Amino acid sequence: MKNFLIPTTLEEDTISAVKSAINQARNTNCEIILMMVSDTPDTFSSSQFLREMRVSLTSSQEVVLETCRYIIEHTANCKIKIHNQYGLSAPIFKGIIEAFDVKLIVLTQSYKQETKRVHQYLMQLAGNQKCPILHLGNEQFKEDFNKALYIENAKGNMHVKDIQQYLSENFSFEIVSQTSNFDDNYEAFAPYLSEAITKYDIDLLVETRKSEKIKFKKNKKENSNDRLGLPVLSLYEELA
Repeated sequence: MKNFLIPTTLEEDTISAVKSAINQARNTNCEIILMMVSDTPDTFSSSQFLREMRVSLTSSQEVVLETCRYIIEHTANCKIKIHNQYGLSAPIFKGIIEAFDVKLIVLTQSYKQETKRVHQYLMQLAGNQKCPILHLGNEQFKEDFNKALYIENAKGNMHVKDIQQYLSENFSFEIVSQTSNFDDNYEAFAPYLSEAITKYDIDLLVETRKSEKIKFKKNKKENSNDRLGLPVLSLYEELA
């Protein structure tokens, strides 16, 4: 059984995240967990605490949620769970991953653009989990991916054959090309990347990551997902 965690503020691209998760399930049983995170209410009054914990959705959020429910309920092998989380820490988030037996975290563009500290904190916590992360691209209704470009981390120790073996066992992606990491020299790499993406009809990037110290920065670092607009599957090195 494959379980998918989708952190969300119920923007429209949550629907694409749900469709992507269904595609990755590949007709096997799955549960899709939509998780909405909020700060813990800052009050000493128990009644006030309970009032502030009530989830209030806008009309547009309700439409997105009902659409997701409809899609999942009409997919024979899938179930949906709505998880409201108040307050977040590394042990709590790790516990959520383990309790729901999450096999893939799906992050949408809208969620990554959220400015609230609790959402930014969740994304950094996710990066330190061993669970794979699928960062969706700019194509809102692109749910299925087949041909991948592997971005090799010079500081990593993973061989492309090891990555492909892991993908074959867990996903349907095939690596058709690879390149070294271009973070420090993107302008020089850009023409070659565009040529490779067009030549091999690449619709997904694959990269590896390691655990990092959590820092809140004013200026967000641009990554492969932002630069190329393609979905990125990020694998924790020890897992792959």
